[in-house]
Amino acid sequence: MKNRFFLLLLAICSNVLSAQEFEIRGRVADQNNTPLANVNVLIKGTTTGTNTDTNGNYNFYLEKESYTLVFSHTGYETVERKVDLFQDMVLNIRMKKKVEILDEVLVSAVRANVQSPVTFSNLSKEEFAPRNLAQDIPFLVNFLPSVVTTSDAGAGIGYTGIRVRGSDATRVNVTINGIPYNDAESQGTFWVNLPDFASSVENLQLQRGVGTSTNGAGAFGASLNLLTDAVSDKASGEISNSYGSFNSRKHTIKFNTGKLNDHISLAGRLSLIKSDGYVDRASSDLRSYFLQGSYVDDNTLIKALVFGGQEITYQSWFGIDEETLRTNRTFNPAGQQFDDEGNPIGFYEDQVDNYKQDHAQLLWNERWSDNWSTNIALHYTLGRGFFEEYVDSFADPDEASFDFLGLTPITVDGELVNTTDNVRRRWLDNDFYGTTFSVNYKENDVDIIVGGAWNRYIGDHFGEIIWARFAGNTEPFDRLYESTSFKTDFNLYGKITYDLSDKIVLFGDLQWRNVNYEADGELLGRVPFSVDDSFDFFNPKAGITYRLNSANNIYFSYARANREPNRSDYENGNPKPEKLNDFELGWRYRSPNVKVNTNVYYLRFKDQLVLTGELDNSGFPLRENSGDSFRLGLEIDAAIRISDKWDLRPNVALSTNKNIDFIFERDGVLENLGNTNISFSPGIIAGNTINFRPVENLQFSFLSKFVGEQYLGNIDAETSKLDSYFVNDLNVQYEIKTNSIFKSIIFNALINNIFDEEYVSNGFYFTFDVDNPDGTRTTLDGAGFYPQAGINFLAGVTLKF
Repeated sequence: MKNRFFLLLLAICSNVLSAQEFEIRGRVADQNNTPLANVNVLIKGTTTGTNTDTNGNYNFYLEKESYTLVFSHTGYETVERKVDLFQDMVLNIRMKKKVEILDEVLVSAVRANVQSPVTFSNLSKEEFAPRNLAQDIPFLVNFLPSVVTTSDAGAGIGYTGIRVRGSDATRVNVTINGIPYNDAESQGTFWVNLPDFASSVENLQLQRGVGTSTNGAGAFGASLNLLTDAVSDKASGEISNSYGSFNSRKHTIKFNTGKLNDHISLAGRLSLIKSDGYVDRASSDLRSYFLQGSYVDDNTLIKALVFGGQEITYQSWFGIDEETLRTNRTFNPAGQQFDDEGNPIGFYEDQVDNYKQDHAQLLWNERWSDNWSTNIALHYTLGRGFFEEYVDSFADPDEASFDFLGLTPITVDGELVNTTDNVRRRWLDNDFYGTTFSVNYKENDVDIIVGGAWNRYIGDHFGEIIWARFAGNTEPFDRLYESTSFKTDFNLYGKITYDLSDKIVLFGDLQWRNVNYEADGELLGRVPFSVDDSFDFFNPKAGITYRLNSANNIYFSYARANREPNRSDYENGNPKPEKLNDFELGWRYRSPNVKVNTNVYYLRFKDQLVLTGELDNSGFPLRENSGDSFRLGLEIDAAIRISDKWDLRPNVALSTNKNIDFIFERDGVLENLGNTNISFSPGIIAGNTINFRPVENLQFSFLSKFVGEQYLGNIDAETSKLDSYFVNDLNVQYEIKTNSIFKSIIFNALINNIFDEEYVSNGFYFTFDVDNPDGTRTTLDGAGFYPQAGINFLAGVTLKF
């Protein structure tokens, strides 16, 4: 291993020493010759770039070669200039205001920029496209700071998840074009319902911490804001196919009409993804679509979108114990069947999750003048589906009992029968609809956004028996339980960014949220369930950015967030809402060859709903209020251009995450355990990307990820410790530009876990009490694990025309 890194370092150093560099500099201004600050200047096909200073000036030092410089700025048309650099040169640019204002008006309402006192990372389509070969969005953002991803099936297809700064997916607020995507009731994000959605994403931004006010539930860990494909001037098409390990494959067709009559365009996508999964029987059959119609003129952009997907996945969310992990790491216990003596006899074929979700969005963005613009959006989501499971009377006699099923015991051949093998379906049929809106005012040094949202959720939960070995007085599709829930979420916010001087930028953000949640009916097992709860939250945020010079700025921000419990919390107790105070201090550095972002954060919680490590009977993680707790961390990420051929993207996050005076009942006695580690919160998360471009249109990327050890529970038990892991991937992209029917042919290959590391990225932990004959009680524990695949690959070809 040391020799590998030494040779790589030697090659890089040799390349640097042999390079002769020239300066290219210039000034960027608008059509009135007013200098434009913070224009992004990028060397096309690389991650090398810089930003203009307050006078619109920029400069690079580059080797003798031909380059294409890309100048981009919010609200202006992108400019590309090809240069042949063989001596120092000056290149001045004039930029025109653009018609396309979706990014400016809609996404700016929920996004941060380089002047915001907020910690964030941006990712463009060009950056994640080479790895978009079948895996879900969490795996495409895996190499951003403080991010940990998980996969139930072990290969990034099917059910996947994301954690940021130790906070799980229920605290990562996801928006699509500014519209909330998280399930309103569970607060979870189920990417499996939108397979291959990355193929319709233009760019995304991950804000860590509370971030700015967004639509939907308050963010505790992060906000992930997705912008779908932009309107294109030219017609185009795309056919992509990829294949790989575990019989994985993805097939995608895209089209775009370009602008018809200078105003109207239509774009769409169809995708199919299938995989057998790394874990036994953890198959996925995923289908999705995306259709977008747009109308655009000088001051108006209207988009109508419909998109959705259907997933059929064999269940793999129950994990395996430590012994099985050592001896048979791909074993999947889901659907296992036993005879009367307890001998395994097979697996139930239809132990699947079958769910369909459809989305509709109508977006209207209007620029009324150079200062005023507005956005209004209507949205509707329809979700319906079930997961089917075999309940074996030997393996789970409690849930196979007639009493649990609400049936009357029967007599067979003179013997009383009060348990039965059975097959049940657990349904969710839900509707989610509402509106989001914002008004934006910009003039000179002031940028004001006022907006809000109103959203309504209706969910029907019910279960059916579709088969029973001893049916008794039941019929197929009789209801096991049913309940209906309603949730209304209304919020208003106002944000202001004010340039107090050339050096100081002030930021303020106030949000009020009103949430009402009602549920009534029964849970599985005929358990009564009733909730009627309302919350009013006030979430203030403030910050300051200080520009030291054109290359450096520092920022400080404070944000308060409140968040309501989810349905699962109510099912398992009497939860309190969470409260968070977020303090962020950061430094940003920009030069032609180096970008560095460094920040320190302190998150102080009251009644944080931490993951207990346990799962409910549908595989969903359980949470409980932990009293006082905190997360303190340091994050550093950088982009370093070593030469025209080499660049690095390292990042590291160091943190301590503690429950304060954590109370736990052990052996029948309440104990104060003092400060304990918060579950699923590794103290070290690090990543790096090394990009090498030996020739034009060919790029090799070596991607590394280290995740330190973490605990699956909150009591620091050795049983609950998850070992650290270090995984490396290799990504290759080669593009052939042609003059035939195809504009280009792109070959991509991704070798995951190239050194074949055996690792586990996720798990669960539980405790239970045993009553002893002498009247004492003993607390025992156990853990389960989700193994990830060893070395595996995906390879694809994309035809663009």
